[in-house]
Amino acid sequence: MTSTAAPATRGDAPQDTAPRGATADPATPEPHPQDGRHALRFGLPVATCLVMGNIIGGGIFLLPASVAPFGTISLVAFAVLTLGAIALALVFGRLARRHPRTGGPYVYARAAFGDFAGFLAAWSYWITAWVSNAALAVAAVGYLTVLFPAVGDHTWSMCLAALAVQWLPALANLAGTRYVGAVQLVATVLKFAPLLLVAVGGLFFFDPANLGPFRATDQSAAGAVSASAAILLFSYLGVESAAVSAGEVRDPARNVGRATILGTAGAATVYLLGTLSVFGLVAHDTLVTSQAPFTDAVNAMFGGTWGGTLVACAAVVSMIGALNGWTLLSAQTPYAAAKDGLFPKVFAKRRRGVPVVGVLVTVTLASALTVYNHTAGPEGVFEVLVLVTTFTATVPYLLSAAAQIYFLLSGRSERVHRGRLVRDTALAGLAFGFSLWLVAGSGYAAVYQGVLFLFAGVLVYAAMAARKRRTASER
Repeated sequence: MTSTAAPATRGDAPQDTAPRGATADPATPEPHPQDGRHALRFGLPVATCLVMGNIIGGGIFLLPASVAPFGTISLVAFAVLTLGAIALALVFGRLARRHPRTGGPYVYARAAFGDFAGFLAAWSYWITAWVSNAALAVAAVGYLTVLFPAVGDHTWSMCLAALAVQWLPALANLAGTRYVGAVQLVATVLKFAPLLLVAVGGLFFFDPANLGPFRATDQSAAGAVSASAAILLFSYLGVESAAVSAGEVRDPARNVGRATILGTAGAATVYLLGTLSVFGLVAHDTLVTSQAPFTDAVNAMFGGTWGGTLVACAAVVSMIGALNGWTLLSAQTPYAAAKDGLFPKVFAKRRRGVPVVGVLVTVTLASALTVYNHTAGPEGVFEVLVLVTTFTATVPYLLSAAAQIYFLLSGRSERVHRGRLVRDTALAGLAFGFSLWLVAGSGYAAVYQGVLFLFAGVLVYAAMAARKRRTASER
């Protein structure tokens, strides 16, 4: 069966025949009868905010202190990682032009390699989303206690606060994509205001004497870059956000790629300038032991102690915005897989532009994990699960980059501009290498446990594939 895609543009290999097990991919998002006035397709600004908001969660507020022990050489690692992330973003842009459908990596992997590869992409991405949502909510409570100390007085008050932080974005999602986009836009503006205050305004207070040594450890330059990169590697997770929600983006063949590039470049700029400014505002010896580097930076700029409140507000807004976007993404991939019979069909139900069952199941699982985290204590498996997601998040990246290589190399070379074919293949190879680096950086334990999660999904795939075949034979 031939896969239908957007017409091949100059520089893109023509679409090849779909592999066995994959059905046709519509070139344009299909309207849904239950989408009403509360459903609104995202324009380029909102799609860009979705990418930026999902890449930048709460980790940025600790990143400068995390890499400070390696010295300013960590900025080199940032630059290297930014190149890899941009390459991955470009690949997602090319793939979205070819397959402008909701589902992103799932759609690309399935179109290139069949149902099983597509299912693995959907399964691993879904696990990443709901476990990460629980982690974001728990981290947000830490900042909430700065603003409302009473929240931290009891275990159950912290647990209830974490649940509220999860369910508020979920309710915004259930209200429709119109509200998802509005919350994402407002949250991005609110959280970037203080970040840009430090990232740009801090340069005017920059003191080179605070930078400390270029290489602060006994490691070689290559070793220091690799060690700091291992901490920074997962700062760019989320570059696929617009591609996953392509069905909710206006003119996805054009806007998904642009939003992905703009969002990734914007996040990279904030990361790099913010870290550089903090390095120049806070003395190196102080920064190495800092628990709130952006707070110390604001205090260094203006004096006083109000920086802690400002940073705590920005962090809470940042995490709520990230939860808003990730809640939508966590439902989109199962929705796309369910439409193809690879997830339970209940996940394909959509209202107001949002897969409601996917949102409810995801927030329920994340809530259960949050409650478990607060009741099991330090011996729980919550931290282990969060570490596993650093591996599961990269599986769709690897499959997407491989799919792009497949599409390029399987096309008829006489119909493709040779220079652009070489360029796009090199970009896909760089994105694949970047994804492998992400896997390596997650550590042996995370890879081992993450593979077990993938294997558990194989059983689900077996049941869904059997049901799909039985349904087809009865027709």
